[in-house]
Amino acid sequence: MADLTRNPPDGAVSGPVHGRRTDEWTPVSRVRTYELVLQSIEAQIISGALRAGERLPPERELAELLGVSRPAVREALRVLEAQGVVRSQVGQGPGSGTTIDRVPSDALARLLRLHVALGSFPLEDVIETRVTLERSIVVLACRNAPSQDLARMRAALLAMDEPEVDREAFNQLDIDFHVALADAGGNRLMSDMTRAIRESVRIPFLAAVAAMPETGEDSWPRVLDGLRVEHHAVFAAVEAGQAEQAADLLATHIRSFYADLTIAH
Repeated sequence: MADLTRNPPDGAVSGPVHGRRTDEWTPVSRVRTYELVLQSIEAQIISGALRAGERLPPERELAELLGVSRPAVREALRVLEAQGVVRSQVGQGPGSGTTIDRVPSDALARLLRLHVALGSFPLEDVIETRVTLERSIVVLACRNAPSQDLARMRAALLAMDEPEVDREAFNQLDIDFHVALADAGGNRLMSDMTRAIRESVRIPFLAAVAAMPETGEDSWPRVLDGLRVEHHAVFAAVEAGQAEQAADLLATHIRSFYADLTIAH
């Protein structure tokens, strides 16, 4: 039998290497060229070298600067455009080329919606994230709520109270109320996160609401009446500036709503 320690096969390494065992080495990950382009552009944005409204170099020039092919640059820009980070316009003039864009909240919602759909986050995590986030939001709203955001919440409540409101319309009005509440807090990141979380679960929760029966203890009319009462109580506490009470009411409202949805399944 051949001694593989003395004469290892071509390409094989045996025994200690510079004092280390070979089993301590693992293969490095293969990175596609366009991912390196993405990393480079992201690094420029994070460092502040690239800001919203500024234009990237033309595709050919960017490829030369990074020492990569134009298809690699093109693929990276497609990814960034899909994420809402850049916008591209063909042609000449001040609006042409690829420009760094402020990522809108709907792009964040789209990404989070896919993660929720793929089961990346358990329902319990979504619930607790909402509770934690919106407790902070409602405290800020009690301190800072401008009249226009209070008016948006009041309008959503009045529309919810309409006797003929259907389930889909109510679901949208519920989102409108909570987004207006988030905006009232004055924290833009919290507002965008609230929008993203609510939009990410819109379809599965609407399906759960649609599955609720018309009669019985777990019926939609009973749940609807409870939601109306809870929304009005939260709004009254915000309008009165009662931060601690509003936070407790909101936390109870979120948890009880998800409990009703779970029952409906």
